[in-house]
Formats: sequence, structure tokens, C-alpha cells
Amino acid sequence: MFFIVSDEVQHRNGGPRMIVTGYASGMVECRWYDGYSVRREAFKEDELYSASERQLAS
Repeated sequence: MFFIVSDEVQHRNGGPRMIVTGYASGMVECRWYDGYSVRREAFKEDELYSASERQLAS
């Protein structure tokens, strides 16, 4: 799946909804707020799915 900056995504194993902020070294960079601070991490593209598509399928 291909994501663009500002897409809302979620990890396939669950977790918070995140916003795609960029790409680096083949990884998707994401940010989210954990209730205390803004967190950021990079994931492989196949570890993520579009949160908006998942919501439409429900």
C-alpha cells in the first residue's frame, strides 16, 4: 500500500492512530500524541494500514 503525507494510519498489530509525516530509507515516518507528548517512529510500509479504509470497511 502506498501512503502520502497526512494520511492517517494504524499499525497492523493495533495501537494508536498515527499521521504519516514522511518517508526515509524505505520507512514510513509517523507521529502521534500519546496523551503526554508527541511521539514519532518509522515503520515498514507493510506493517501499516490506512485507518480511514479500515473505518469505511466497518
